[in-house]
Amino acid sequence: MFIEVNITNPDDRIVQDVVNILNKGGVIIYPTDTVYALGCSLMHKRAIEKLAKLKGLKLKKANFALICHDLSNLSEYTRYIDRPTYKILNKNLPGPFTFILPASTRIPKLFDSNKKTVGIRIPDSNFVRTLVQELGHPLVTTSILDDDEILEYTTDPYAIQEKWESDVDIIIDGGYGKNEPSTVVDCSESEIEIIRQGVGELLY
Repeated sequence: MFIEVNITNPDDRIVQDVVNILNKGGVIIYPTDTVYALGCSLMHKRAIEKLAKLKGLKLKKANFALICHDLSNLSEYTRYIDRPTYKILNKNLPGPFTFILPASTRIPKLFDSNKKTVGIRIPDSNFVRTLVQELGHPLVTTSILDDDEILEYTTDPYAIQEKWESDVDIIIDGGYGKNEPSTVVDCSESEIEIIRQGVGELLY
């Protein structure tokens, strides 16, 4: 399925259609505030496994991030966040960042691994945040390609459709995307470190 969406003011029916697909274990391709991404519901283990398969990875080796609606439920997925770290999150989110944070005990169970960290995204996208809010829990997400392979076709929804339509349940056309990924910021240790500079400029 291929569907167009107004990412600034999404139609409620379209959002609900996508939520229904996710709740049935579907895998989607959708526009973020950076590149187009693959996503599925955090509550569907088989969908997460399919996401890993699409990336050519074993689930326990996959470094997927979680897309959250806001910072209110972080404690479900992360361990204690100190005040300085929270201030940085609050200052930069929503935005084109992936923050690596200490993982709660739920994360290893969800990903069949001994993961001690988890990536958290809150995109500056009304459509994505509305979708996650209606879903009621985070999306598991990953870019369409490896981070060093952000190529031209990843910005064009019709080219994405041509390549991916048979592999996913729905492709959401939000117009041409960017071809620069999110900035990855490691906040899991005492020193905050930018481990990949993307489109986001970190505010301290």
